[in-house]
Amino acid sequence: MSDQVEVVEETVPDEAVDAVADEVMDDGTEADVEEVGLGAPSLGAALEALLLLADEPMSVMDLASAVRQPAEVVEDRLRALSADYNEAGRGFDLREVAGGWRYYTRAECSPLVERYVLDGQQARLTQASLETLAVIAYRQPITRGRVSAVRGVNVDGVIRTLLTRGLIAEAGHDGESGAHLYVTTSHFLERMGIASLADLPPLAEHLPDLADLEDVLDSVATGD
Repeated sequence: MSDQVEVVEETVPDEAVDAVADEVMDDGTEADVEEVGLGAPSLGAALEALLLLADEPMSVMDLASAVRQPAEVVEDRLRALSADYNEAGRGFDLREVAGGWRYYTRAECSPLVERYVLDGQQARLTQASLETLAVIAYRQPITRGRVSAVRGVNVDGVIRTLLTRGLIAEAGHDGESGAHLYVTTSHFLERMGIASLADLPPLAEHLPDLADLEDVLDSVATGD
């Protein structure tokens, strides 16, 4: 009688497989993420790069589409990044707000940030900022395009500076072009030491006839 060898096929419990998978993920290898062609050293780095560019919260779906990875994988990595930042006590954190994710300065750094912003507002305005502010003060409400027409230069950067310092604010849209209209604020009046715009010194003798000025601005704005 020949000896027969019984072969016993052993199966590995699902719990053991899950444990190994978790251990691999804990090592940071991101086993379930295909990073070939990602365009970044890792999924975490890719998400960080995209979020640094964002000026508003980015949804998981938008991020997943950009990095070409499953949404659940992206969400897990976002939460891991947020936890890492908190644990390390970084000066910023990653928050889930308004249906998306965005970087914010950490709340514990608020005194420093406030001091920096306030100190920056004490700095003197440049000549370009003063000229742009004067145009807005005397011609408000006025669009950015018309301010540029009066000054003869692009004023995008200056407008942002004046908005940041709270000296001007948006006040609706122009009925024809749809462009933002800008006006001065109460903070502007406080800094000028006047009660209202009526207290601004008259400039009539330094300006062309208002009707002529409107014609000039309209021709510049339309390119005629």
